[in-house]
Amino acid sequence: MSRVFFYVQHLLGIGHLRRAAVLARALVAGGFDVLLVSGGAPVAGLVLDGVRFHQLPPLRAADESLRDLARLDGSPVDDAFQRQRTEALLGLLRAEAPDVVLTEQFPFGRTRLRFELLPLLEAARGSLIACSVRDVVRRAGPERVAEAVELLDRFDAVLIHGDPRLVPFERSFAGWARIKERAFYTGYVSERDLAQGMQGAAGKDEVVVSVGGGAVGAPLLKAAIAARPKTVLADRPWRLLVGENLPAQDRAILGREPGIIVETARPDFTTLLRNATLSISQAGYNTTIETLCCADRAVLVPFATARETEQADRAQALAERGMVAVVPPDTLSAQSLADAVGRALAGSSLRSFAPCDVDGGPKTAALLHRLLVR
Repeated sequence: MSRVFFYVQHLLGIGHLRRAAVLARALVAGGFDVLLVSGGAPVAGLVLDGVRFHQLPPLRAADESLRDLARLDGSPVDDAFQRQRTEALLGLLRAEAPDVVLTEQFPFGRTRLRFELLPLLEAARGSLIACSVRDVVRRAGPERVAEAVELLDRFDAVLIHGDPRLVPFERSFAGWARIKERAFYTGYVSERDLAQGMQGAAGKDEVVVSVGGGAVGAPLLKAAIAARPKTVLADRPWRLLVGENLPAQDRAILGREPGIIVETARPDFTTLLRNATLSISQAGYNTTIETLCCADRAVLVPFATARETEQADRAQALAERGMVAVVPPDTLSAQSLADAVGRALAGSSLRSFAPCDVDGGPKTAALLHRLLVR
């Protein structure tokens, strides 16, 4: 049985680790022995189902800018910590002797982790080396694009977990012409039974507002509460799913207004989406896939910073196809959100569009088997 060594680092939210776990489970189902190596904060309840897991000494982003790294207690990441991580990572690689090494996002992102990833790539020579990347990457300047292209010379394949009919990778990566011969679209990585999901009437005729893990979701939640009376859906229940990482002080000020339900994330999220009149969410990879597959109509409010353009680009691509309404970054207010609700309700149902490809997990497993016998 071929072994896969899968490196993933989440810095702010938990979406990267959640998607990596889904992909790792699909690889196990496809006949691989997978070790998922996580460098971020531990996440309770991660479903592994046959995937072996190793937790590196954890680190996170120091703040929302994602420019600097920190330990979980907020202290800086010094040279000694970097050496400890690198030695642990390389020791694992030697012990595993994998047939396949996957890096999640790098070199399109996670470049602050060069201190351990460049040695990992060097030590992995002889294995099939592939990059597992989402449909959209952070826009970068010419020097950064050139660096990514140069680093990709060490990779055998780029696995793009998206559907080019919706969001072509070249929209966000300017070096596409240099890598396209080694790039493979796999479809989106998600649960295979996503369209069916759990049965029930939960969420019927509601507005469901979700913020993923919640680390940067407070502005959207507050805007939703203020926008509700300005919309034609003011008489509907608005269910706010705050996420486990929403700071306690932000959750406390959401209050308990009539018609507003405040909850943590729920396992029947896709059921809520399927039954709701409208979904309002950020534009992270996982939530967007669930929205496209399950919701009727949607408003996307992408999280964005100067360095983080992924969600905004994804949302804009879908808006251009008439699939969703978008509140652009830096314009979020009660009124702009209420206006977007109106546009979503006046537009086409998501269910009128052709289904997107969400078989990325099984297709990635099949692709890796083919690449190994080349």
